Amino acid sequence: MHRFPGVTKVDPVSTSSVPRPEPTAPAGPLRRPRLPRPAAGATREFLPALALFAGLRLAGILTVILTNELRGHPLVRNLAHSWDSRWYLHIATHGYGRLIWIAPTGAVQTDWAFFPLYPALIRALATVLPLGPGQTGLLIAWTAACVAAYGVYRVGHLLYGRGVATALVALWAALPHAVELTLAYTESLFAALAAWSLYCVLRGRWLWAGTLAVLAGLSRPSGFAVAVAVCLAAGHEALRRRGRVPARLWAGALLAPLGWPAYVLWVGGRTGDLLGGYFSVQRAWDSRFDFGAGSVRFLKALLLHGGGVVYPAALLIVAASVLLFVLLCLERAPLALVVFSGVLVLLVLGGSGSFSSKPRFLLPAFPLLVPVARALARTWWLRRSRAVVVYGALALVSLLAGAYVTAVAHSPL
Repeated sequence: MHRFPGVTKVDPVSTSSVPRPEPTAPAGPLRRPRLPRPAAGATREFLPALALFAGLRLAGILTVILTNELRGHPLVRNLAHSWDSRWYLHIATHGYGRLIWIAPTGAVQTDWAFFPLYPALIRALATVLPLGPGQTGLLIAWTAACVAAYGVYRVGHLLYGRGVATALVALWAALPHAVELTLAYTESLFAALAAWSLYCVLRGRWLWAGTLAVLAGLSRPSGFAVAVAVCLAAGHEALRRRGRVPARLWAGALLAPLGWPAYVLWVGGRTGDLLGGYFSVQRAWDSRFDFGAGSVRFLKALLLHGGGVVYPAALLIVAASVLLFVLLCLERAPLALVVFSGVLVLLVLGGSGSFSSKPRFLLPAFPLLVPVARALARTWWLRRSRAVVVYGALALVSLLAGAYVTAVAHSPL
């Protein structure tokens, strides 16, 4: 007789006994299949990617400084005092409600439009370090950029391996608008929080994912994109496991969206309109979701009147992001990555405001680069010389574009 697991052996000529299954332990809750853990050397393997990222962004800073020298401008001032940076530094020094600006349209623009995490970090560190607010802001931005690069690498390494992870970091460092990772802006901080929150989702560390999503929601108006990604990924996981999920999943999902509405309600309380005050503040900055009407007006004006260099380049970057999002969906990337990137792309397409700033809003959407990184990693060993030439050209464009928008152009960053 054949021996079957879990069934008692029975004499085939005996009729006095009936095969009975052996007693088994009660079925427990379904366990989530975990992604493979990163190799023990994943951190050490990141060092070449970090060196590439830091080297390229340092070259970007030096290119900006050289451009300032050639134009007779202060060498480093525009790194810490460009556009929105001045508002963040003023908030860090004096608090909220101390600065307004009357726009040419007559709108009264206030500092309540700027989220609190970055200026709070500047204020906290400036009290313990012998640095001014501008220097502290740059220190935070540069540190956060490296932390973000490591988070981008860990996401890529977890899903696709070392080659794709390194290519992903390299491409992110060479984006035309990557200079904004090294300015006193919130993009590097937001990118760091987003990357590590998404990594925690992929690893099933829901409490960490939710906590980082809260901080992301306090860092930028678009920070709720992380919370949406965490919540939808948690809901998908609960459906997949038919509700048999640990309590920490629900706790992380409930925690994730608390940051953004907390600040929105705080601004509403300060303005006297709890639910609408924050949105009134943003409308004064011409920042609202108008379902693409502003983008259509911009495109029409660009076609009729032209727009120098910055605005056509911004349009090209936005169009490329839409194509990359389609490719990301075709790659069947994890839901959290697709949702996070999709929300940011949707906000850029459907939001009003200066079109020259839209590439900056897309900078944290690193998953958009996954399809290109995978293609680059596949062809690297076969056509190494071509890959080096292509990447060198991307890096050169990134350096020149960063210096131009920071030290030459007068368009809002």
